[in-house]
Amino acid sequence: MSVTHPPDHSVHAPSGALGARRVAAALLAVEGLLIIVPALVLGSAIGWPASLDDPAAVALPRLLEQEGAVRAGYAVYLVYSVLFLPVAVWTTRALTGGADTALSRVAIGFAIASALARTIGISRWLLAMPGLAEAHAGASDASVREAVAVQYELLNDFGGGIGEVLGVSLFAAGWLLCTSVAALRAGPAHRPLLIAGFPVAAGLALPLVEIAGADAGAATSIGTSLLHLWFLAAAAVLARRPR
Repeated sequence: MSVTHPPDHSVHAPSGALGARRVAAALLAVEGLLIIVPALVLGSAIGWPASLDDPAAVALPRLLEQEGAVRAGYAVYLVYSVLFLPVAVWTTRALTGGADTALSRVAIGFAIASALARTIGISRWLLAMPGLAEAHAGASDASVREAVAVQYELLNDFGGGIGEVLGVSLFAAGWLLCTSVAALRAGPAHRPLLIAGFPVAAGLALPLVEIAGADAGAATSIGTSLLHLWFLAAAAVLARRPR
């Protein structure tokens, strides 16, 4: 007589959830390590990110001398910034177990805004700044060079405000905060990682003091460094098969 075995009800992650974890882990690892490329290339060529505060008389001639490295570094940085969106979407999905809640949707909205703002900010170095550097170098009149310098300062401040202050500080911090809260509400999994998301989000938000006219100093670098460490930690956590 044949024996019918009961279905196996042992605890396994659904294939869809496991797939989301693996995709998120891979994207997080790539994003966490990819930032090293523009940091090395731009740091060696122009002393980035400290060079962002240099005046036009210093920044524009140096940009012209190192144009190839600057374009390559910022091209990779642009890829990194666009990649932030799928990283954020898959990470939110993986950490919340795919729960479609109002808070998770707000998190994705923040991620879209962050990727867009970062892209706008970085594009100034690929589209506008090389032309300003050529105009500055080719100007024979001091008044023309001064006019170009004013354009550079305005564009740099505007692009930096959009990319770094809004894209990184406000919108990326909003994504991490909303994702951490949504995931904690969804269940107890990954609690240490999610709790760590709160101080990281606070670190990302520190440069927002620039909106009030204060000097953020090295706050942007500190906040982004914390975020990349969180990315790598999240990649390691999500890469492990859940019990």
